[in-house]
Amino acid sequence: MKLYNIKTTFLSVLAVAALASCSNDDDMTMEPTPMGTDFSGTYTQADHMGRPGINTVFSADINGQTNVKNSFNRTIPSQMNAQFQAGFEARLEQYHDVYAELLGFQPEDVNYETNILGLDATTLTTVLANDALDVAPDMPTTYFNGTQVLTGRALADDVIDISLTLLFGGETGARFSGQDTNNDGNADLPRLTSDGVALTATLSTSFPYLGAPN
Repeated sequence: MKLYNIKTTFLSVLAVAALASCSNDDDMTMEPTPMGTDFSGTYTQADHMGRPGINTVFSADINGQTNVKNSFNRTIPSQMNAQFQAGFEARLEQYHDVYAELLGFQPEDVNYETNILGLDATTLTTVLANDALDVAPDMPTTYFNGTQVLTGRALADDVIDISLTLLFGGETGARFSGQDTNNDGNADLPRLTSDGVALTATLSTSFPYLGAPN
């Protein structure tokens, strides 16, 4: 999200207007110059801003595919599932294989586990491959609040932690959360359900809803 300093921009406009109105000839008048926007030419979609992090996490060049991230950004939602779901699922399983190796387990011991929403790997990656942010006007706006899921995105939603929980949290949502399984004071499982980053922005109930940028 780009935040623009409206106050600075407004003052700059005033300064330009003041300079333009100054003249040694008191009788001089200035006529506004007609301005238009030229939309001629050929345009190509270059980015697809749906759910945060999905393209970054899943669009790897695997299974013979190349330049997946750019291709994903240029694809319209109705065509995404056919083009990317299989690759997303393979990538999801690949992540679990990597963690199995790090933990010294067999790959089959750390397969993806149906998540807290009851979605298996195929169903979850089908949802994520269609990278559009859903909005339900008659329901609470939330990325996931424990009940509703993907009915919108509230400013305070920690979308990365929610995504990690759905990917690695398993049926309870806490499958890989840095647990100390042998009670020796050290984490025996990786912490994969959170990036450890907390919300620091100041939120309000009036526009522009966010406080001044840091």
